Amino acid sequence: MHTCSTMLKEHNLKVTPQRVAILEYLLNTHTHPTAEAIFSSLTKLYPSMSLATVYKTLDTLKNEGIVNEINIGEDSNRYDVNMSDHAHFKCSVCSAVTDLEMPEALAQLSSHVLNSYDVSLTSKRVFFYGECSCCVEHQNFLPSPIS
Repeated sequence: MHTCSTMLKEHNLKVTPQRVAILEYLLNTHTHPTAEAIFSSLTKLYPSMSLATVYKTLDTLKNEGIVNEINIGEDSNRYDVNMSDHAHFKCSVCSAVTDLEMPEALAQLSSHVLNSYDVSLTSKRVFFYGECSCCVEHQNFLPSPIS
């Protein structure tokens, strides 16, 4: 497995403690955090790290193809290190974002678009919205309103 330092060096990026920390954070979470969430989590370990540093680092990692920047209808972008083709699900109740691995379905959809329309594809983004099983379960346990 590649270390964060190795990944940065492979992209000819300077290895800094902030870059390593941000990349490690992204590699160890599946929550698709915002820059603000990353900053909030890392300032405990790196009190001198600024929000601007987090944004600049994420922009650099995005431009180098190390992370994906996704916007699923919120005020801020989220970041994902899963660079494979996949879809996302966002819970409308708790705002959790989950990866959906569905390579066959995405391949079929891409093939349909390419064969049915006069286009070339440079990227694909597929998002689903609804309620996650935890939120549905929680709603089922809420007491009924008293009438």
